[in-house]
Amino acid sequence: MPLADVARLLALAAIWSASFVFIRVLVPSLGPVWTAALRLLIAGAVLALWLAATRRNASLGRHWRAYLFVGLVNSALPFVLYGYAARALPASYMAILNSATPLFGAMLAAAFLDERLTAARVGGIACGVAGVVLVSRAGGLVVDGGVLLAIAASLAATFCYASAGVWLRRFGATLSPYAIAAWSQLFAGLALVAPGIAVPPPGPLSAPVVANLLALALLCSGVAYLLYYRLMQRIGPTKTLTVTFLMPAFGMAWGALFLGETISAAMLAGAALIVAGTALVALVGAFPRGRRATARLEESV
Repeated sequence: MPLADVARLLALAAIWSASFVFIRVLVPSLGPVWTAALRLLIAGAVLALWLAATRRNASLGRHWRAYLFVGLVNSALPFVLYGYAARALPASYMAILNSATPLFGAMLAAAFLDERLTAARVGGIACGVAGVVLVSRAGGLVVDGGVLLAIAASLAATFCYASAGVWLRRFGATLSPYAIAAWSQLFAGLALVAPGIAVPPPGPLSAPVVANLLALALLCSGVAYLLYYRLMQRIGPTKTLTVTFLMPAFGMAWGALFLGETISAAMLAGAALIVAGTALVALVGAFPRGRRATARLEESV
């Protein structure tokens, strides 16, 4: 992999894992729905303006339904679910659980893309499930109904990401990655406005809240999506999804550094199991003998 792409991958892992810290800070003031809606509206609007300024054709009249669908499944739903989870889970836990995305992706790909669910991949899924169970019992939290629902919400968010990725692999090869980055987020944000009106923000909207919101929107959605889709184009989906291997380490580091979260041995062991399971699912058999796999996928999230 070229050094520039390695740098992009590391930057993406660092940025995306930081999003869980911002969400933890924002949800008490904005609530899950408005945290997601404002993040998406700001990022989508900025990226749409960038598309217009660079004269990139989004073929909006032709593809708006696809952008809306991807926005709902790949952004609106998972962002709200993580906002809900942030009420009970530390940022580091959410970053670790997010690594389960390729595990769901493998199961969905076997069901809808005719990809073989090999013994290695089944073993990887089992390993990942064991890691999730270990993290959920890692200590530092009173494991009650609220925590279990928050874990379920985090896993549901990863299922949304995997579902969008499988849909895009099957139907989205002709879509512009930059257009998806902009318009899927903008449409997703608009779709959340009506639910947001029904659930007003708890408040208050202070200067630190605004600063964290702008960082979440512009950095973790705007810059991160451009990096992500650039990597998908350059190195393909399998290598790009290795970003999930890096996110738990960054997530635990950011949580400890900025929120004072504790990193326990059980968390480290659970994260290692999830990452190992993800590696088995995503990488085993990905590169056939004698040649590299060169899957031409445009997007996923």
